[in-house]
This record gives sequence, C-alpha cells and structure tokens, in this order.
Amino acid sequence: MGFDVAALRSCFPSLAGGTAHFDGPGGTQVPEAVGRAVAATLTAPISNRGSVTAAERLADETVLGARSAVADLLGVEPGGVVFGRSATALTFDLARTLAAGWGPGDEVVVTRLDHDANIRPWVVAAEAAGATVRWAAFDPATGELTADDVAAVLSDRTRLVAVTGASNLIGTRPPIEEIAGRVHAAGALLVVDGVHLTAHAPVDVPALGADAYLCSPYKFLGPHCGVLAADPALLETLHPAKLLPSSDAVPERYELGTLPYELLAGTTAAVDFLAALGDGGSRRERLVTAMTAIEEHEDRLRERLEAGLAGLPGVRLWSRAAHRTPTLLLTFEAGEAADAYRFLAARGVNAPAGSFYAIEASRWLGLGDTGGLRVGLAPYSDADDVDRLLAGLREWLAR
Repeated sequence: MGFDVAALRSCFPSLAGGTAHFDGPGGTQVPEAVGRAVAATLTAPISNRGSVTAAERLADETVLGARSAVADLLGVEPGGVVFGRSATALTFDLARTLAAGWGPGDEVVVTRLDHDANIRPWVVAAEAAGATVRWAAFDPATGELTADDVAAVLSDRTRLVAVTGASNLIGTRPPIEEIAGRVHAAGALLVVDGVHLTAHAPVDVPALGADAYLCSPYKFLGPHCGVLAADPALLETLHPAKLLPSSDAVPERYELGTLPYELLAGTTAAVDFLAALGDGGSRRERLVTAMTAIEEHEDRLRERLEAGLAGLPGVRLWSRAAHRTPTLLLTFEAGEAADAYRFLAARGVNAPAGSFYAIEASRWLGLGDTGGLRVGLAPYSDADDVDRLLAGLREWLAR
C-alpha cells in the first residue's frame, strides 16, 4: 500500500512555513494531533496515578495507554515498556543496573558504528565494574557491520553486546537477527539502540532477538521522551536503584519519579497517527503496514536523491551499506559541510552538518569530529523537497 503524502503533510503545522526538512534524524516534525494530545493532557484535571479520583484515573489511563501503544509499535508486551527522560538516560540507568553483576574478567562489546548513547554508558559502567570493553569494527569502505565482525570479539566472558539497529550517521542496518544468534550462543545479552531504526521501518523486537530495545518518540513524530522495551521476565531479575516508597513492580521500578503524562499522551497520539496510515484489523497490523509503506516511500525518495547527487561534481556519499535507512552522509571537495549547511538553511532547506553524536563512526570513516552533511528523509518528505535540496547543493557547488 501507499499513502497520500500531500494529505499527510497537511497534518503538520510546521510544514506550512515552507521549509524542506531533512533534519528528521535529529527529531521529526510533529502532527497537530500530537500537539493537541499533549496540551489536552497537560491542562486536564490530572494527579499522580491512582484509582480513587478522576484525576488519578486519568493519569493511570494515560500511562497504560502509552505502554499499550508502544507495545503495538514494537511488537512487545506492555508490561515490558519503560518510559524515561530520553533513550540516553534509560541506557545509562540500564547499564548501571546490569553492571552491578559484572566484575574483573567480564567483557562488554560495543561497536564503532554506534551513536555514543549506546557506547559511553556501557564503557563507563564496565570501567566502574572493572570489566573489559571490546570493540567491534565496521568496514569503512562499505559501511557494513556484519555478524562476523561482532563474533570476532565475543568470548565465553562476554556479558553484553550493545549494537545499533540503524546508524544515525550513515544509515547502515546491521543484521540484528544474525548478530543476536551469535550473541546468545555466547551466553550474553543483546541491547539494541533502535532510536534511528524505529522511525523508518516496521519493528518486531522479539523477532530481532534483542533482550532490550531503546527508542525515542520524538524521532517518529512524537514528543521528547525515551522508551526501553524488554521482556518483563528479564526486568524482574534486575533491581535498579530507586526510592524506598516507590513501586517495586515491573516496569514501574525502572521509572524514577512521576512520569510526564502529557508526553506519554503525545506518544500514544503519535503511534495512533502512524497506525492511521496503514491497513488491518488491530493497531499492530495497521502499524506494520504503515511502516512498510513509509519505508517504501522513503526508499523511492532516497533513490531519486542519490541519482541527483551522482550528477553533482565533487560530492562523496558515505552511506553505502546494502541495507540502510534513507539517511545520507555527504562530504564535498569544494568546501566544508558546515558551509553547505548554512547555505542551504538560508534557502529554507534544513540539512545539518556534524558527527551527530556518532563520534566513533565519524572518526572510523576518517572524517574526525566534524563529520559531514547529513540528509535524512521522513514520512512527510516529498519529491519537491528532494529537488529543492539538489538545486541548493548545485547552486552552492557552483558559487
């Protein structure tokens, strides 16, 4: 199936200004329905969760509704959905909790491809526990990270492997299912950073084989908060630091303090907005067909963009993996990516420059800390956006 992109774009007030947004990997634009859900919850009679007053019941319904929505999006159990301030904060919390059982001789694997949010929490936690960090490298010529690359650094001492579901810098989608098989055969846990993947493709966490999966609603049309999804049985075995009177139930024991109910309402609205783009009986079925259609739409635009870039002089494309999101990293013989970023911005085209916290990947590619120009497509991207970007780059290169 496909969807009406023009009708979709009309649901985003921010697009009325005429800017072409290629900055979705840093946070997508938000539909009006999401903003309304946030505002309505924030201004409604609401309290801490409970069952006596209407305000308490609204808070409880909001939390449970958001857990159910995210569970449908990711194909997981609602009781394994944890909310937090950000995916980064949740990863740090998870790392500290798991590291309580590590010690000298244990090993943790991270990759050169990952965003630093799925590297530094594990490095810091391993160092504090006296465990060893081992690095899985990707091929800078192809952008590929294979299961063999990960297996090369596994041992019988490996306790955990952290890997991205998709690179936010060059779009590479590693073969997570195959990696999961290798990791579990070694007796280790697999944590997948799905922040970039979730925005671009249907996700089934159990099928991926991830023991823990993290994502951020603001990357898929929602508000700023973070999500951790895991098997409730695994969460039951862990005991994070928490306040004495706070609930010890799962998943509540992982949520520190009162949740931002308005942001959870916005998260549910974002999931429902995506589901409305699909077909099927259940919300899960509609989400799978919607995200499949989004993936196909974005891939068509990516191919149009790549064809146009091929005709521009001195442009180097670093996004080369066979399986990837519509996320392109560019550098230029004629000048710095930061200059192109500013030039395009002045013409109403947002395509930022940098390493985007994927600092290890940027350095591994030989780009250092400055990175390149990142062009990220989103569900609301259209052919006119692509053509405006290409025209802007053509003008910049000819200056």
